[in-house]
Amino acid sequence: MKSLLPLLFLIPACYGCVMAQDPAQQYAAEITPETAKTHLTTLASAAFEGRGTGEEGGDKAAAYLAEEFRKLGLTGPVAGSYYQPVELTRNVAKGELRINGTEFTNGRDFYLIAPGPETTVNAREIVFIGYGISDAKYDDLNGVDIAGKVVLVINDGEPLDARGRSLVTGTDAPSEWATSRTKRLQNVLSKKPKLVLAVSNGLAEALTRMGGQTTRPRITLAEDRTQQNAAATAVANISTEMADALLQQANTTLNTLTKKITRRKKSQSATFAVTDFSATFGSSSEPFTSNNVLGYLEGTDLKNELLVISAHYDHEGNQDGEIFFGADDNASGTTGVLEVARAFAKAKAEGHGPRRSILFIGFTAEEKGLLGSNYYGQHPVFPLENTVVNLNMDMIGRIDDKHLQGNHNYIHVIGADKLSSELHAINEKANAAYTQMELDYMYNDPRDPMRIYYRSDQYNFAKYGIPVIFYFSGLHPDYHTPADTPDKINFEMLTKRAKLAFYTAWEVANRDNRLVVDSNKQ
Repeated sequence: MKSLLPLLFLIPACYGCVMAQDPAQQYAAEITPETAKTHLTTLASAAFEGRGTGEEGGDKAAAYLAEEFRKLGLTGPVAGSYYQPVELTRNVAKGELRINGTEFTNGRDFYLIAPGPETTVNAREIVFIGYGISDAKYDDLNGVDIAGKVVLVINDGEPLDARGRSLVTGTDAPSEWATSRTKRLQNVLSKKPKLVLAVSNGLAEALTRMGGQTTRPRITLAEDRTQQNAAATAVANISTEMADALLQQANTTLNTLTKKITRRKKSQSATFAVTDFSATFGSSSEPFTSNNVLGYLEGTDLKNELLVISAHYDHEGNQDGEIFFGADDNASGTTGVLEVARAFAKAKAEGHGPRRSILFIGFTAEEKGLLGSNYYGQHPVFPLENTVVNLNMDMIGRIDDKHLQGNHNYIHVIGADKLSSELHAINEKANAAYTQMELDYMYNDPRDPMRIYYRSDQYNFAKYGIPVIFYFSGLHPDYHTPADTPDKINFEMLTKRAKLAFYTAWEVANRDNRLVVDSNKQ
């Protein structure tokens, strides 16, 4: 769809005109493959050991960001510091399950979250609670007492009718029960069951690929009240095969129960006898601190309004001597933040600073559940009501499986239209005028089964009603493996993607009116 571009986005006919008429393009030229490569190869080097949260490599990465912000002339906005300390807890869970005489092992057969001291549970019945939803239009827990009991809950999706429509929303759009990472389990845990068996369709495949990582210490926000309130209840993420073994004595299967929900359009919660079930579980915990890293560039006449440009700097660290380098995830996005910061810093030094202020953030513990950005949202350094937009870069350095055999000149744009039609239009116009990439909205679809929109730090701004864009180059076979290395980064595309973020930020930072918030497609 073609549209007329505002004067800001007209491309001058000569280099001299660029210098005189278009400072945005002048300062975007500061973002180069050469400078990007310097940052990324440092962050994703063996010396940084995969930038694990709470590990020496993660601390080195935070120090690197802080020093780069200092060299750019950005100020430390946390009482003069570049660091916002995030108090975390490291939890180590251990446990085993036995069903009908068969022993199942944590990390190989299931994935365990087990706060509290070691406990043994023996049960001769379980309570099936469907999707664990408590909603006015659909309720799995109405009249069902699960306190002190072993419960079985479907931890994927939500109840659908025969046409594939949500029984909660009544439409093709998923409800928050399907899109939230935690809503259903929080609801179930609030009823104080003894043990939750959460069934996930893709668990067996995930454990085959990443089982070793599931038994590593689990990191949580130390002050998260929901997690603290749920501390007495363990959650075992199990496969459909294990669920069917539990239901064997009742002569039913999980698929049969799910089909009944679809056919009857109502919950099928029920208590089922089991022949033999026992579980032993528990964990130890220790507190520690990791840092969000913040660099502040003050604006001019609209300086009380703020843009946040972000990326997470953490990755999976050193696991038993094997480094998960995280070149794309997310040394690439962190590099993008540093490149955009340098462009804006030079603009300000030469008298072309932004009207609105800009806060550049490297978040910690994204890989542990978006914890650094969650903490910032609960403890903002600048008022959230003054925050105009969050532009987040997470994995912008590769060519994904979808585009590998086709057009490499692309970027996935996620979330731009969900809260602000103006932000969506600004990003599209910036791309049309300057970067001319394919803007792929595949992951912006509310029905995206990967739920990518909810899986990076921008979501912890969007949930407060702040417009966001998540820039993403997509998934590839090296995702979350030690093979995500700097030699596979496409630096030309990384910098072009970072430039799109810069151009969009430039317009948002300098326009007369604050972005309108006029939609809610989350």
